[in-house]
Amino acid sequence: MRTLVPPSHVYLRDNIAAKGNPFGAPAKARAEWAQGLNLPSNGECFFFAGCGYQFMDRAETWLKAVRGLEKRGLPVERVLGVSKTLKKVGVDLAGVYGKLAGSGKTTAYINALISAVNVLRKLGVNPAYLYDKEPCCGSPLYSSGFEEDFAENARRTYRLLKSLGVRKLISLVPACTHTLRNLYPRYVDGFDLEVRHFLEEVAGRLKNAGIQPALKEEMELTFHDPCQLARFLGITQEPREILSRVRNLRLREVTSTSRERTTCCGGGGGVEFTFPELSGMLAEERMKELLETKASVIATHCPACLLQLREARERMRAQVQVLDIAQVLDKALRGG
Repeated sequence: MRTLVPPSHVYLRDNIAAKGNPFGAPAKARAEWAQGLNLPSNGECFFFAGCGYQFMDRAETWLKAVRGLEKRGLPVERVLGVSKTLKKVGVDLAGVYGKLAGSGKTTAYINALISAVNVLRKLGVNPAYLYDKEPCCGSPLYSSGFEEDFAENARRTYRLLKSLGVRKLISLVPACTHTLRNLYPRYVDGFDLEVRHFLEEVAGRLKNAGIQPALKEEMELTFHDPCQLARFLGITQEPREILSRVRNLRLREVTSTSRERTTCCGGGGGVEFTFPELSGMLAEERMKELLETKASVIATHCPACLLQLREARERMRAQVQVLDIAQVLDKALRGG
């Protein structure tokens, strides 16, 4: 199997098995983003942060390392081989590269998580959080073809969630939401958890809350529909309903390639690490389409899309902000 599956996908699988997350981060790092938020640890409705946003800083620095070394003639297979060898003696190549490049200091992804919690609370939801007990949904296992590993992880995760009294999950990452809502019932007998995506919950509550989010200054924004959100979950109207309620915000659509016809950013599922050059080219093509709207802000709602669009903006030196829609709404609800 290892000779047929790209090394990057095996690397992600091994990390999930050993560390409980695709990026090999230590267990103590799982809940660092939530420090100071005072989220309850018990309840029936839980916020499912997933591995994406909270570990995407790590993925970003690792991707920079892979792309930088690939340009020097060291292919990804050898990079992963070196990384795994160094890990055995306690050296984290991605972490080292991040410190040298200074890219590991970004808080863009963590800010999206915090904004999502702020938005939910503003709309009357005070969800519980599992902190370091939150498991990995196993999405990369499924997308990489490790079906037996995925099935085992799904059953183990379900048992854990049930043992902790979870009845409803508000999930932020589209891939996690699709996995928990659409895939788990195929592999877990009697699956009975309610799984709602963050945007579904927010759109419904915002409609009934009678709250008028407003920005102090006018903003022209275009929205990039993530593949999993639009095509796997069918969530395309909700983000637009949310944005339409924000005063002083004008939405500029990429009419030909939006909603279910959205152009892929080239990220997600580990493709960034398997084919980094191709992934970068796809991100730049999507960035060109978004820039044609002349919007000053690009909003999306997926950690992989955030990474890809941020990287493309940097390479293209584009003068545009890249934000998660949760950050935009959080600012508007605070009247910012």
